[in-house]
Amino acid sequence: SRGLGVSTFVSMGNKADVSGNDLLQYWEDDEATRVILLYLESFGNPRKFARIARRVSRQRPIVAVKAGRSASGSRGASSHTAALATPDAEVDALFRQSGVIRVDTLEELFDVADLLSHQPLPAGPRVGILCNAGGPGVLAADACESHGLRVPELSATTQAELRSFLSFQAAVRNPVDCIASATAEDYRRALETLLGDDNVDAAIVIFTPPLVTEADDVARAVATVAATATKPVVANFLATGGALAALQSRESRVPWFTYPESAARALGKVVPYALWRARGESPPPHLPGIDAGGARRVIDGALRIEPDSWLSAAEVATVLGCYGVKSLPTMRTESPLEAALAAEKLGFPVALKIEALGVVHKSDVGGVRLGLETSESVAAAAGELLSSFGEGAAVVVQPMGPSGVELIAGLYEDPVFGPVVVFGLGGTATELLGDHVLSLVPITQPEALDLIGSLRSAPLLQGYRGAPPADMGSLADLLCRLGRLGEDLPEIAELDLNPIVAGPDGYVALDARIRLVSSPVSSDGSLQRRRLR
Repeated sequence: SRGLGVSTFVSMGNKADVSGNDLLQYWEDDEATRVILLYLESFGNPRKFARIARRVSRQRPIVAVKAGRSASGSRGASSHTAALATPDAEVDALFRQSGVIRVDTLEELFDVADLLSHQPLPAGPRVGILCNAGGPGVLAADACESHGLRVPELSATTQAELRSFLSFQAAVRNPVDCIASATAEDYRRALETLLGDDNVDAAIVIFTPPLVTEADDVARAVATVAATATKPVVANFLATGGALAALQSRESRVPWFTYPESAARALGKVVPYALWRARGESPPPHLPGIDAGGARRVIDGALRIEPDSWLSAAEVATVLGCYGVKSLPTMRTESPLEAALAAEKLGFPVALKIEALGVVHKSDVGGVRLGLETSESVAAAAGELLSSFGEGAAVVVQPMGPSGVELIAGLYEDPVFGPVVVFGLGGTATELLGDHVLSLVPITQPEALDLIGSLRSAPLLQGYRGAPPADMGSLADLLCRLGRLGEDLPEIAELDLNPIVAGPDGYVALDARIRLVSSPVSSDGSLQRRRLR
């Protein structure tokens, strides 16, 4: 009914033999296939899927609905396929890095497929809106903004051209409201003019049937312009009872949507893919100064003593140093006198942090003292901490860190996806604010920069209210190094750098933790196989 042709339809059941990865490789070489649509509940081998999808997406768009987003949906998927339910944020990361367009519903699946099958990819997120009634135009503009698109003001040249033939009552800044008296010829000229503006990457055409202009005539005008356009055109013809024949012609197929918001949503899904594809392949990051063997010796030595444990502060510092991760100098002490001597060696002011069995969030249990400026104050504070936390406790001494934006970066091992890198706004309110993003590994430098820029709090790193901007390159390098660390050392179940302080001279980790597991094997053995490779 939508005029979409189907080259192949496959229902895989429980995937006893043929997998989604197999089908992607088949469709990669199938000349009859232009767009690939997937319904997924699980991933048998997500790392292989990422490699294949990244390659296939360069030639043919892949659009996917991933079921099991909610707790109840995950239960259904697990019982239906006997597959491990995968966290939704990790699926987002997998799709984003491999160029897969994720949609939420079957309706969106076909909306996006219609756009990809019949229109060129947009060069960017800037949308021009053409309508003959103000209300739908405003709704479309709001929807564009909410889906990550922009509705820029048109250039002075474009506005002057539109005024030359539209009614004096028309609005020409964007959205372009050519009012109810606009003819089919007005629509044709206005759409041509709109697409000719360098500030416009795509156009949404909205038509509300008045008494003076026929919808079929306007549809033919729109299709005529779209047939030769190098920018995508989508249409929303309200109250016409369905798609008009002129919009579905073989020569010029213009995707038609029931509501203006649906048109904006489809464009919003396609733009990130178009930008990803235009960026091209990124080379593996150059990460000098890595001593994987040195870190391996620390990990193996710790596991021989205790199979599943948190590394000491000194061991953490060594592992991070082996991978070029910048952290504050750290000295572990077991008495007030040792703490005072360490502070004198490191230089005042210093911070003291407790190191005790079972203590992870030190500030939550009163295990941190900051800004100590004399040997006497250090000795007194160390004595208090050691007496409070009892036998086996130690005090870590560090110089006070620089000022800047507090961030968190980390790594954990997922039983399905492997190493996952976490990055976001840090400090004591990390969980409360929830401003963080995930990435699977490996991570390239452009992917790391995109990840940093996707935070809601990214403006804080870009020089908010006169503050100096942070060194984005050093933060991207950090994420790439964490990804490499996760690939090399699957025994690291959890690595947490919180907070990291970022500024114009780079970053430094003020606190770090690493938890090990002795047998990093998932239910299907995939982690063990990764380590053997």
